[in-house]
Amino acid sequence: MAMLEVKDLNVYYGMIHAIRDVSFEVNEGEIIALIGANGAGKTTILHTISGLIAPKTGHILFENTDLTRIPAHKVVSLGMAQVPEGRRVFSQMSVLQNLKMGAFTRSDKSEVEATLELVYKRFPRLRERKNQPAGTLSGGEQQMLAMGRALMSHPKIILMDEPSMGLSPILVNEIFDIIRSVNESGTTVLLVEQNAKKALMIANRAYVLETGSIASSGDAKELMNDDSIRKAYLGE
Repeated sequence: MAMLEVKDLNVYYGMIHAIRDVSFEVNEGEIIALIGANGAGKTTILHTISGLIAPKTGHILFENTDLTRIPAHKVVSLGMAQVPEGRRVFSQMSVLQNLKMGAFTRSDKSEVEATLELVYKRFPRLRERKNQPAGTLSGGEQQMLAMGRALMSHPKIILMDEPSMGLSPILVNEIFDIIRSVNESGTTVLLVEQNAKKALMIANRAYVLETGSIASSGDAKELMNDDSIRKAYLGE
């Protein structure tokens, strides 16, 4: 049974029909990629899943719980975390304070400290800079902080929105290695990513979004070898 099921989702911005009858599923332990051009609706889907946008119709089931009318802060406590597009760190707060914000739904301090230690182990630079204001970090370090902050809630599934945006090629490779590592340690990943080639390289399956609708889907490696996908999204 799927961990996350999106069924017949329709989302509007005023009169604009942004998401049209979208359905897909994410199984436990998978990396699922949502790829598509700018404006295709990828971020809107993530925001709807995490409760930041209310759908007009459709259902979102997470471990058989219908999230459709559950507020965003309660979605986190169910085991879902999001790494937002553009990092969105609290720039005036320290790295450590940012990380602890990610654990606001958890009450056991010893468990939070244990998770913090795991985050520092995964992101050694965050430990080195734990007392620095987050706004003084480089773009790559801020992306690591956003990922670390999401992991502090000890999520079952993590939604990642454009994690490679604005990063150098070397840092992009590092971020994708981290995503794969996070998944291998037991966290399911739903990945929205403009860099379709990188996303397909680490994903199990993928869905291609065009103007608010799913145009195609399948095994990520097979999609990488699809001529139409290669031409439209991989620059080949």
